[in-house]
Amino acid sequence: MKLAHFRIAPDDIVRFGALHDERGMIDGTDLLDDPDPSRIDLGINDRFNVDAPFLDRLRARLDAPGTRSPIPFEEVRLLAPVPRPGKVVCIGLNYADHAAESGMDPPASPLSFSKFSSNVVGPETCIPMPLGESDVDYEAELAVVIGRRAWRIREEDAMDHVLGYTCGNDLSARAFQFADGQWQRGKSCEGFCPLGPTITTREDVADPHDLGIRLRLNGETVQDSSTRQLIFRIPELISHLAAFVALEPGDVILTGTPPGVGFAKDPPVRVVAGDHLEVEIDGLGTLANTMS
Repeated sequence: MKLAHFRIAPDDIVRFGALHDERGMIDGTDLLDDPDPSRIDLGINDRFNVDAPFLDRLRARLDAPGTRSPIPFEEVRLLAPVPRPGKVVCIGLNYADHAAESGMDPPASPLSFSKFSSNVVGPETCIPMPLGESDVDYEAELAVVIGRRAWRIREEDAMDHVLGYTCGNDLSARAFQFADGQWQRGKSCEGFCPLGPTITTREDVADPHDLGIRLRLNGETVQDSSTRQLIFRIPELISHLAAFVALEPGDVILTGTPPGVGFAKDPPVRVVAGDHLEVEIDGLGTLANTMS
């Protein structure tokens, strides 16, 4: 399944459902147990919990032809597939060639940092440029969405805790990042965690470690690699993180970016207002945003 939060023009009700054979969206909002399913902050974990009944109900609706007509795509506005994660955990320097272009040795263990959950925005959202000289940069990333609580688990069991995958862009204000000597401010400016377009559930991705990943800046491909190049693969990342913090359904892990980031180019490439950014990952779709 490809899961999504969305609105239907012209109303502002937030709905949750799944894509239906590329013909439209199936609304599953009425299948939720939330007391008020139009609010994205109520019962959010159950929407992503592989052990909760909602996902099975939605699958049954998708598999029952004629039970509900798809909503045409032209009437749908996609939102962030996880509108307000409990946690957004990011992994730094997780591609060896990206570490090399950054002038750093590959880490001996996963290097983690965070973004604020309020940084998350959806596809086609305009993202405000930070004030001042910020040297904004792009980072295409495979994002993992947790679907079962993970706490002190074995690496061999880690994939059982994955709901699915989506595209992410780990936008970074390099001037803030390098001036501060740590990454929080530079990684957490408003809107600096676009996700989307949908969550492709785990059963529909044959191998998350064999996906082409690209980023286009104003139509030009500036990053082009494969998740085969990940230093720390998804099971190791989940087990490592869950050793010190419990991961909950709806939490998001950004797994790192491949080479080609702007600050490492000669001359450096800086994202400016009006730039159009597209993250594309094989089988997951394309996440497009514009800086404003």
